[in-house]
Amino acid sequence: MRLLLAEDEKELSKALCAILKHNNYSVDPVYNGQDALDYGLDENYDGIILDLMMPKKNGLEVLRELRAAGISTPVLILTAKAQLEDKILGLDTGADDYLTKPFATGELLARIRAMTRRKSEFTPNKLTFGNLTLNRETFELSTDSGAIRLGNKEFQMIELMMDNPGRLISTEQFMERIWGYDTDAEINVVWVYISYLRKKLTSLGANVEIKATRGVGYSLEEIKC
Repeated sequence: MRLLLAEDEKELSKALCAILKHNNYSVDPVYNGQDALDYGLDENYDGIILDLMMPKKNGLEVLRELRAAGISTPVLILTAKAQLEDKILGLDTGADDYLTKPFATGELLARIRAMTRRKSEFTPNKLTFGNLTLNRETFELSTDSGAIRLGNKEFQMIELMMDNPGRLISTEQFMERIWGYDTDAEINVVWVYISYLRKKLTSLGANVEIKATRGVGYSLEEIKC
C-alpha cells in the first residue's frame, strides 16, 4: 500500500518512514502543507498521514481543500494537539482518525490498517488466487507446499497483482505505486523484482504465473494445463 506522510519535523518523518517501510508500505514524505495538498490531490494513495502544524498550509487547511476537491483518500491526523476540541474539529473537517503524539508504533500501524480497510469495501487480511495465498499481516506468500516471507518491494508487487488478477499492470504503474515519483531507481528494477517473484512462485509450486506482455506490462495469470 502507498501512503503520503506530511510531517514537517524531519527527524520524526525519517523515523516514521523507516517504520512504515519496514512494515511493507511505500511512503512519500513531504514537509509542508502546500506539498501535502499537491501530492494529496493525486488519488494514487491508499492513505494520508497528516500533521496539523506545518508551514505554508496547516493540516486542517490541507484536509479541507482535499475534501472540497472530492478526494476521499483516508486521512489520519497525527499531532501533538491533544485537546478534545482539536480532535472534534479534525474529524468534522474530514479526517478518518486522529492520533496524538507521543504514540506507540503498534497503535499507529493498527490505525493505518483500520483506516485503509475503510477506503472502499472491506479488505481481507489474506488474498488468494489459484493455489497461492498472500498474508497481509505476516507478509508470507504460501501454497500447500510451503511459505516464504517476502521483502518490502516483493510483497507490494505481488499484493498489487493479486488484488488485480488477470489485469495488465504497466512498468510505470509499478514504479509510481511502489518506488514513488521521486525515486532514483532505474525502470529495469521492476523486471529484477519480477524475476525474484517468479523464482519464488516456482519454488512454492504455484499454479499461477507472472505473464509479461512485451512493452506493456505484467499480469498474474493461472497456468492452463
